[in-house]
Amino acid sequence: MGGAVVDEGPTGIRAPDGGWGWAVLFGCFVITGFSYAFPKAVSVFFKELMREFGIGYSDTAWISSILLAMLYGTGPLCSVCVNRFGCRPVMLAGGLLASLGMVAASFCRSIIELYLTTGVITGLGLALNFQPSLIMLNRYFNKRRPMANGLAAAGSPVFLCALSPLGQLLQDHYGWRGGFLILGGLLLNCCVCAALMRPLEAPRPTSGPTPPRPSRRLLDLSVFRDRGFVIYAVAASIMVLGLFVPPVFVVSYAKDLGVPDTQAAFLLTVLGFVDIFARPTAGFITGLKKVRPYSVYLFSFSMFFNGLTDLTGSTAGDYGGLVVFCIFFGISYGMVGALQFEVLMAIVGTQKFSSAIGLVLLLEAIAVLIGPPSGGKLLDATHVYQYVFVLAGAEVLASSLVLVLGNFFCIRKRPEVAVGEEERHKPPADVRVDSREVEHFLKAEPEKNGEVVHTPETSV
Repeated sequence: MGGAVVDEGPTGIRAPDGGWGWAVLFGCFVITGFSYAFPKAVSVFFKELMREFGIGYSDTAWISSILLAMLYGTGPLCSVCVNRFGCRPVMLAGGLLASLGMVAASFCRSIIELYLTTGVITGLGLALNFQPSLIMLNRYFNKRRPMANGLAAAGSPVFLCALSPLGQLLQDHYGWRGGFLILGGLLLNCCVCAALMRPLEAPRPTSGPTPPRPSRRLLDLSVFRDRGFVIYAVAASIMVLGLFVPPVFVVSYAKDLGVPDTQAAFLLTVLGFVDIFARPTAGFITGLKKVRPYSVYLFSFSMFFNGLTDLTGSTAGDYGGLVVFCIFFGISYGMVGALQFEVLMAIVGTQKFSSAIGLVLLLEAIAVLIGPPSGGKLLDATHVYQYVFVLAGAEVLASSLVLVLGNFFCIRKRPEVAVGEEERHKPPADVRVDSREVEHFLKAEPEKNGEVVHTPETSV
């Protein structure tokens, strides 16, 4: 697929690492919050929808599933739109679609219509906001990028803690139709965030003709030739198989142990509260000068920590044990959320990130649709929640091993000839931030992404 890029990011300009970037960070915080929390917050309306349409819980649960599938599965489409039209126009269109979907849903007369409006239209709108917001954050932050991505990722637990009780309040006062209508109005704030995504402008040349802007493919499939990207994509897909399973089943697990409903639901509050602080903390630590070159190993450790927490959580026999599990799961889950896109940016660089994230989200969409249902089938077959947690933990542990071993053997240890060739063609020292970063993240040939300062370690 060919075509010129309308807003591909200026070449030859440093990321400001501040200034208007803080407004971009705020917009990304809000967009991330809506994108990840909205599919879960809508679930508070499910019981009233079941009474309204005379359907079962599995039928209503498809609304959230379709929302998530659109958020992840439309990644390549978002990449094409961003590379063709730019981030800001795509986000404005996405905000209008997300709002329109919820407003239209308030007039629906069947569950099929809800699938189309709340699931497909709103899900597509959120997807068109989420991916471009990360791309803009990648352009505006360089040295402070890990911290910025950690703060942006904190939008997910913050909005989850806010939208769920808000949805319940709206349902109690206005019913599900009035609640959907008001939530549709709230989603118009995505358009406000889109307006904050001001494109960076390259400085005008003092003399001579303006160099032509290089063309770029609408969807750059050359990222699959990057060993680092392939390893990351495989590891992330395996991780997503088990990452979202424990939060789905932990409340039911507690009820199965005889815990009252109110106390069981409080477990998710504990998890979300810890997650709020874990994400920016992980971003701050990753941004430290001595830590940042090794962020891929820190990401691998966070996945290992998460998988180990699942395995130990399967041994919990009372409510206190589940509370401890949720605390440690919130820490590890927050670390994963803060680092996953940081490492992807590190591997592919700024210019290929818009295509890379779309392809990764597509692969993760398949895993998202497989992971929780497979845990549910295992539970139906065994009626033992511990097995579900063990399966999820094993999958996340396997992903951490794929990432760390793949990075160590396939990227870090390159043939001596290739290394020697790289040394002979190494660019001047002022163009690079740290030679160890390339050693641990990139392929033998340094990435030419059009930036004056190229940082192979990058963020969320």
